[in-house]
Amino acid sequence: MSEEQLIYYHLAAALLLGLLMGVERGWKTRDVEEGQRVAGLRTYGLIGLLGGGSAVLAQQVGELLVGLIFIGLTGALTTVYVVNRREGGADVGITSLVASLLAFIFGALAGLGEVAVAGAAAVVTTLLLGYKPLLHRWIQALESHELHAGLKLLLISVVMLPVLPRQGYGPWEALNPYEIWWMVVLIASISFVGYFAIKIAGARRGTLFTGLFGGLASSTALTLHLARAARRRPAQVPLLGIGILFACGTMFPRMLLIAAILNMQLLRPLLLPAAVMTVLVYAPALYYWWSSKPAKTETEAPLNNPLELRTAVSFGLLLTLVLLLSKALQAWLGEAGVLMLAVASGVADVDAITLSLARMSEDQLGIRIAVSGILIAAAVNSLVKGGMAAVIGGARIGLRVGVPLLVSSATGLLVGWLLLW
Repeated sequence: MSEEQLIYYHLAAALLLGLLMGVERGWKTRDVEEGQRVAGLRTYGLIGLLGGGSAVLAQQVGELLVGLIFIGLTGALTTVYVVNRREGGADVGITSLVASLLAFIFGALAGLGEVAVAGAAAVVTTLLLGYKPLLHRWIQALESHELHAGLKLLLISVVMLPVLPRQGYGPWEALNPYEIWWMVVLIASISFVGYFAIKIAGARRGTLFTGLFGGLASSTALTLHLARAARRRPAQVPLLGIGILFACGTMFPRMLLIAAILNMQLLRPLLLPAAVMTVLVYAPALYYWWSSKPAKTETEAPLNNPLELRTAVSFGLLLTLVLLLSKALQAWLGEAGVLMLAVASGVADVDAITLSLARMSEDQLGIRIAVSGILIAAAVNSLVKGGMAAVIGGARIGLRVGVPLLVSSATGLLVGWLLLW
């Protein structure tokens, strides 16, 4: 492509990006009379072309030109905005003014050759403009504690994580502050997504959504909640058992995802055992679902808060302890010590031992031992939740939940042993 053809291409891209934003703005104000809008379809296209043309010229006469034209455009658009507002025009919101300036910037980026960046930014901007009603409904539905939870998640991830040192401390240099906190952020983020998945789908719409998304957040918390509900409402035991099984089945893909994020080499040996365990839990849940034809449950949302800093810090402390014990047992007892820790850790939590073994498998622990430890912890945790359902919810729900979890755990361990050993 010659230099002249390249210029035509950049200018055409600038024009199209402006027209893209103009289509959305024009459709939004299609009922407004001519002359009462800050900018319409043609104006947005011309603004994008203006940005592209100024960028092309700036390469010949200096980059200052783009800034001067941008200042002039800002003054012109602001004048139109003020006049429309004084005359009671319909399009008096500042959104169109800002969108017009963005159209110029995207056009200038395209004129400078950054067509892909400009195109992606223009598409995202257009989507934000087009989804105004939906975004406003989300804001109205957002509760204060959910907003604060989102801000806390940003605090522990965007603010705190980058400043932590990335080196090992303590015995065996097992404690890396950055890696430990990154794992805390990972688990908190998954729980955060699970909470809002439940809220968007609606916990009252059925045990399917509650179990799937509740398991994404915390299968143990949901098992406790639904087991207590089964004791209070015996008539709903079949539906509540479905919810527990879906939650427990979701734990295995979640475990696989966490391990693969930290060490992709774990994905292949973990995939088949995790898939078998998932299927053997989901299959009876789906059978119960279809045979009972549930419509809706009356269970409350299993989680009340999407993010608790105290919970995140507690998990960090638990993870630190597991990391230290993993290193110590590996040094004192070898591989057998790591597997013993997996059994003990699985009683309380799967995430901490999964994160610990996945991290250690990168350079200090064999893949076979790491995968075996993760599968053992998952199996033990499943059996604990089955026992929890029986003790708290009673024999009926314990039988419906415990048998599939027992079969799943035993089969998953067998498949893992045959593949690895």
